[in-house]
Amino acid sequence: QAQLQESGGGLVQPGGSLTLSCVVSQSIFSRHAFMGWYRQAPGKERELVAHFTSGGGRDYTDSVKGRFTISRDTLTNTLYLLMNSLKPEDTGVYFCNVQHGGSVYWGQGTQVTVSW
Repeated sequence: QAQLQESGGGLVQPGGSLTLSCVVSQSIFSRHAFMGWYRQAPGKERELVAHFTSGGGRDYTDSVKGRFTISRDTLTNTLYLLMNSLKPEDTGVYFCNVQHGGSVYWGQGTQVTVSW
């Protein structure tokens, strides 16, 4: 059983919206865990897009600020990435990530394509 199971990717037109979901195993869904979203475009390195800070806030890479929102539901152990005003340069494979207890966990990746 995968520790992280993500879904929600697909094809969307520029300006559209998508919400990615990541169901996290209860055992590692902790207030002490690092939780975030990464993405990787073809030929580029994987980059951190959004994450919860140690102080309980949220942080985003500059290119998505004002457009993306990271959230989580403690009742369902689900991590979300809400993406609005999507641009072609947002295209890539998105991965949820959890780091807890000295271990790193990755979702399987979900493809997001922003194109006409």
